[in-house]
Amino acid sequence: MEVTVVGARNLKNTELFGKVDPYVVIQYKNEEQKSTTGRRQISKCGLRCCVCLRGQGSKRPVWNEKFKFKVEYPKGDEQHKLLLKIMDNDAFTEHDYLGQATIYLKELFEQGFENGKAELRTQKYRIVSSNQTYHGEIQVGITFTTNRWQSSSGPKLRPDWTKNFQARQNKLYGPYWAMKKRHDGISARLVRGKMNYICQTRP
Repeated sequence: MEVTVVGARNLKNTELFGKVDPYVVIQYKNEEQKSTTGRRQISKCGLRCCVCLRGQGSKRPVWNEKFKFKVEYPKGDEQHKLLLKIMDNDAFTEHDYLGQATIYLKELFEQGFENGKAELRTQKYRIVSSNQTYHGEIQVGITFTTNRWQSSSGPKLRPDWTKNFQARQNKLYGPYWAMKKRHDGISARLVRGKMNYICQTRP
């Protein structure tokens, strides 16, 4: 599974002075990955042109970073969800929690295991702050791709394993099947000859 964290906007500002330096902690099950500190995007308009400058510290950060997670075949009623925790990077104090977004992945995985690939196109997800209110949104896209040897019915033997198995079977039982085929051919000819003999000798 590949997660693309694009950017966020309207984040909660927890700083009394200055601006927030947001980063994202992406969590799937027990695995966590962390983005870099978001870059701000400032537009300065002069005449009809627009120049975008990027630097740290913003309520509208831009990341454009990709993260990969390993996904196992779902078992039972196990819930699959992706958590995106937005934090404020403070140099001298504890990092502040700005909120989190939750993305449920069950339907994505079901479609992926059935078709080999599934995608949640880049879209906006609301950020829920610590007081359970919406405060901002984050833009994320997700792509889920299964191995070619997997299907909706679960993991199967890889093609190389199947090929090696068949090679061993041919090596072990090849002479037997060749002899059996030859024996069956001789038996069939004997049966046909006997039937012809019986038909000819009957009055």
